[in-house]
Amino acid sequence: MHIGEFTKMIKGIYAGSFDPVTLGHLDIINRSAKMVDELYVSVLRNSEKNPLFSVDERVTMIKDATKDIPNVKVTSFDGLLVNYADEIGATVLVRGLRAVTDFEYELSIAQTNRVVNPNVDTIFLTTSLEFAYLSSTIVKEIASYGGDISKFVPEQLIDIIHNKFK
Repeated sequence: MHIGEFTKMIKGIYAGSFDPVTLGHLDIINRSAKMVDELYVSVLRNSEKNPLFSVDERVTMIKDATKDIPNVKVTSFDGLLVNYADEIGATVLVRGLRAVTDFEYELSIAQTNRVVNPNVDTIFLTTSLEFAYLSSTIVKEIASYGGDISKFVPEQLIDIIHNKFK
């Protein structure tokens, strides 16, 4: 590097409801954290959804699950994701894809985001095969019946999730 040159820090956002965070989410977090200097894992405050966990609970669970990934910051936001990206200086949005049906939906969102904010790009990561079927909805369904969720969520969250249904 020559004097006067600088390197640009690349900030990315992996946003979602994470209700609760799963091993599939953590797979995407771990892989995308290697691609950016800072990865914001950001919980969307969505008043139209009726989540099992509060925003604060979800942020705490994600912080606990990602504490060993030094470049991950866990936040929450409301409003448009591309506006939030501007607020924190992020230029990359990370989206995980499980199936072809996810792609069609996510592509239209990515294209819209690009029109609204041309400074932000979206990268798609396909979920590792071992988690391709996994969703927060499946975890909640199994946990609601007292089922074993140890293959789906971080170990430290198992009791927290089961306790929500007691």
